[in-house]
Amino acid sequence: MNIITRPYGSSCCYCRPDTTWERENKDFYVPEGISELQWAPIVFVRISKAGKCIGRKFVSRYYDAFNFGALLYCLHEDDTAIAFSSCTDHSSLLPFPMYNPVVMENEGNIYKVTAGDELLFNFGMDQKMLLEQIEDTICRASGTTSLRIGDFVAVELQPVSHLCSRNVSEMPLKGSFCGNGIFDIRVIF
Repeated sequence: MNIITRPYGSSCCYCRPDTTWERENKDFYVPEGISELQWAPIVFVRISKAGKCIGRKFVSRYYDAFNFGALLYCLHEDDTAIAFSSCTDHSSLLPFPMYNPVVMENEGNIYKVTAGDELLFNFGMDQKMLLEQIEDTICRASGTTSLRIGDFVAVELQPVSHLCSRNVSEMPLKGSFCGNGIFDIRVIF
């Protein structure tokens, strides 16, 4: 199982390993040697049908559920390479349960992320934009990577930004969608 990720504003994708998947709201312990933690909010879908070089006409047949989450990027003191920063265990917050894609049709649903009392991200549903980004990402990724049942395809909703540094010992990070909590963890240095 891979987590195929499209960075904000990019036309390319990369894969995060399945060891980065966190779905049970376990606290995130930042490894030694990490000086800064960055993050990006995402929308993600679960692939329900294997495919390669998927065409736009048929792409909606290849996923069956979606949700919102967050990706954490661990910046090492000596290196800022995306490969290193995106491979830390439990750094892909992909919560369960997932929603039926029909839920995207409700424009009133809002995805929020807070760190303590600070609002980090607030996103009102724009169904057309979300569907275009998700389906375009699936098509692009399947051109170079075989998608398998159970893979996730994630699209960053804003550029990667600073979350916290080592001088903070602990920070709560919460996400909600439709007024329901979808993740609630503590980032612990």
